[in-house]
Amino acid sequence: MSTLTYNIAAVERDTGLSKDVLRMWERRYGFPTPERDGNGDRAYSADQVERLRLIKRLMDMGHRPGKLIATPYEELAALAPRRMAAGPAVPEEHTPELDELIDLVRRHEGGAYLQAMQQRLARQGLQRFVQDTVAPLAQRIGEGWEQGRVEVFEEHLFTELTKRLLRQSIATLPAGVRRPRILLTTLPGEQHLLGLLMAETLFALEGAECIPLGTQTPLLEIGRAAVAHRADVVALSFSAAFPLRQIPALLLQLRMGLDASIELWAGGTGVARIGETEGVVLMPTLDDALAALAAWRATDA
Repeated sequence: MSTLTYNIAAVERDTGLSKDVLRMWERRYGFPTPERDGNGDRAYSADQVERLRLIKRLMDMGHRPGKLIATPYEELAALAPRRMAAGPAVPEEHTPELDELIDLVRRHEGGAYLQAMQQRLARQGLQRFVQDTVAPLAQRIGEGWEQGRVEVFEEHLFTELTKRLLRQSIATLPAGVRRPRILLTTLPGEQHLLGLLMAETLFALEGAECIPLGTQTPLLEIGRAAVAHRADVVALSFSAAFPLRQIPALLLQLRMGLDASIELWAGGTGVARIGETEGVVLMPTLDDALAALAAWRATDA
């Protein structure tokens, strides 16, 4: 058993469970049960962090935390069979070049991965690269993580290297007066940035001015930033990991806090699971994002 331990801040980042929740569960349920380090701070074992990560995943699927905490680990794993599956998934379409890129990530060859991606970018052009390489690759990496074939640190390597490449590509695009002005961010609890960065790349390529705020911006601050930057659009991204039941209410709350002249767009795989929301343009795919941009321009013309 690993002797590696994590402080409470690291556990919060890794699991998505807040420090207050971790402390409350410790008092109420007797789990987790951290040790204390030399400074008297909580120190969580790797086994506890893995169990907390699984509990958070099941909570996002609708299970109640009190019952999950009392459930043996083996039964928790059975509730999320995709993550524990040992066998490889069969892709819908055999794509050897994407397989080779994933193999570079799994072999931890970051330099070779970046070089191969740069070559594909040069061949495909930026729009096709985002839609035909980065988007399906991100999906495959996510599925590999869920099925236990891709480690967390490997998914992080893929994400960070790909973000670096997209940011470099955005920086090479010409400046000038560009419209619409699109403020891009995620809500608190949504740490995934890659989907938002893919949308930003396509918007910038199509001549929009993008104002990236990064991830987890509080609702009130989004409204203030939209005014300060004179934004025409606020664009949010929701991954499949974001709790489904929270999305509609959060969108409505933000919509009410924005000026009526500012459009609210919500994209990502998370919004594919919700119905129409008044005053919000839903964009489950990158094609939907480009369609929203075209529709805005048609209305503004």
